[in-house]
Amino acid sequence: MAEKNKKAYTASDISVLEGLEPVRKRPGMYIGSTGPDGLHHLIKEIFDNSRDEAMAGYCNHIEIVLLPDNYVRVVDNGRGIPVDTHPKTGKSALEVIMTTLHAGGKFNNDNYKFSGGLHGVGASVVNALSTHTRVDVYKDGNRYFQEYHQGKIAAPVKKIGKTDHNGTIVLFQPDSEIFHEIEFNWEKIIKHYQQQAYLVKNLRISILDARNYEGALDTLDAIYLEDLQLEVPSMTYYFEGGVVSMIRYFNTHQKPVHKNIFHVEKESEEGIQVEVALQYVNDITPRVVAFANNIPTPGGGMHITGFKTALTRLLNNYNKKNKILPEKEGALQGEDVLEGISVVVSVKMKEIQFEGQTKDKLGSPEARGAVESLFGDAFGDFLEENPDDAKNILKKAILALKARKAAKAAKDSILRKGALEGLTLPGKLTDCQTKNADEAEIFIVEGDSAGGTAKQGRDRRTQAILPLRGKPLNVERVRLDKMLANNEIKSMIVAFGTSIGETFDIEKARYHKIVIATDADVDGSHIRTLLMTFFFRHFREFIEAGYIYVAQPPLYKIKKGKSVSYAFSDEERDDILRELGATIADTDMGESDTGEEEEENVVQKVSSKIHVQRYKGLGEMNADELWETTMNPETRILKQVTIDDAVEADLIFDTLMGADVEPRKLFIQNNAKLVRIDI
Repeated sequence: MAEKNKKAYTASDISVLEGLEPVRKRPGMYIGSTGPDGLHHLIKEIFDNSRDEAMAGYCNHIEIVLLPDNYVRVVDNGRGIPVDTHPKTGKSALEVIMTTLHAGGKFNNDNYKFSGGLHGVGASVVNALSTHTRVDVYKDGNRYFQEYHQGKIAAPVKKIGKTDHNGTIVLFQPDSEIFHEIEFNWEKIIKHYQQQAYLVKNLRISILDARNYEGALDTLDAIYLEDLQLEVPSMTYYFEGGVVSMIRYFNTHQKPVHKNIFHVEKESEEGIQVEVALQYVNDITPRVVAFANNIPTPGGGMHITGFKTALTRLLNNYNKKNKILPEKEGALQGEDVLEGISVVVSVKMKEIQFEGQTKDKLGSPEARGAVESLFGDAFGDFLEENPDDAKNILKKAILALKARKAAKAAKDSILRKGALEGLTLPGKLTDCQTKNADEAEIFIVEGDSAGGTAKQGRDRRTQAILPLRGKPLNVERVRLDKMLANNEIKSMIVAFGTSIGETFDIEKARYHKIVIATDADVDGSHIRTLLMTFFFRHFREFIEAGYIYVAQPPLYKIKKGKSVSYAFSDEERDDILRELGATIADTDMGESDTGEEEEENVVQKVSSKIHVQRYKGLGEMNADELWETTMNPETRILKQVTIDDAVEADLIFDTLMGADVEPRKLFIQNNAKLVRIDI
């Protein structure tokens, strides 16, 4: 049980700023959207209140349970929300917190030293956007509760018994009038709260999925449902090592460059708490993960600027002192010292500012100085006290410097060659007519056969075609200089127009739709994976801007007389056949009668009048078919590539495309049952 009563938490700690009315009218202003992200944000808001209790030292166990009928239950063993009468409103503090916007204990710095924002907003917003909410408070030996419907109280706060527990239980049901699709993503939830467990040492976070457990709603008299040992999917996270444990997780399948994981956790004179953990590994990809008051900041910000500045300065100073890198090579730059680093930078502050409503980037300037100073002092000591580790780190950075210079020379050579030849675009590219990037598309296709068909079937005004010969290079562990020696990679870089590396400029992108169009077979899937690795590692800005798409060509052409239908899956094929009065079970293999150009296609005679043609590749389709099914904006299906979790995506690419065979073998074994094999 966490230590209790460090400071009394009463109604006088609750500040009231304004009313609740706007929330249901404009929910997007408070939770970002009414789509999946906004739906999951409801859990975060309630969890963050409990998590802030843990950060303040009053809570060590939080449980999240997904229940039937879209209910969510969040339990903690903190101090319990105050229930006594609020001095300004004359109402119970619990009622004020749950029904008044901007009412909470986070506005008083004496009550919470650090928090993820003004979380008095959160509880009331969740309440306003829920059909039904119930809060049970266990406090000072008594149990209290209050219920709400769409943010309005059903009855005053009631005392309903005695208890030995201290804490709060919030049960809420998102409102279907607000959220048109209520479907919680289990994987997304467990990944987010695993991350939170790393950030608060010794906090136990339990997550249960009881949505399909009959009678789950009848078990709510228990405090922690985990104790009932329900036969439901569940995950529990607890890390004594905090962010050091997170670094170990990142580097599970990596070879460390140095043995000791660096870690510092200090507080500045201004009251800013700084925690940094890092380790270099034998890889070329940096993994920089940042948080501000436990809120992920994937856009970086002032704390990351301070970290990079100190890291670069310290390694250059260490080199100058120990003369490992000759002076003629010049100084290490930021990208050199970041190559192969796994680092977590976490700051906690009383007053915190983010850039933008999404809290993507930390804007508090004082965070830069705090990180630069506290991390700088501690890492300087680490280098002096661990000379072997320091030399290995520096050698890693020097190797990156040499590779950067080689890559610049190779890139300059490419650009000079293009200028001398009077062109900048690769000869194999069939470009579109428009110069407006907003409407321009480039299809990256597999081989000359598909390229030829695509060139004939395209819209010449807006669609460019770039055929690739053979499989692209696996860029997962290849530096830029080696990568630029590959003709297929070089052709794509020049065609995109943005350059690459430190001179990349997304504003110069020639196409705002880059479409990967490969065959629906094993080779096609491999090529698509190689291209995705290329984009993720070197053109992640394209993914973040929404420029990368995957084409969805049909698997089947079904013909009955003059009527033609296309199916993009076996299920869709079967549905079409049923509509035509046939099933695939009736099929006899027949000879192709579709012409010489399709003689390699599998054509099945379902009946004397119905033919099913299985496409094996884009090159086997004629130009009209490819246009109608895959390239025509009016009828095609494109899947946009997005990154929901950059850290997890990074680990997956490293597992699947990296040099280490064992983690890839383990991944295949664990996921073999999910694979659908087309024989």
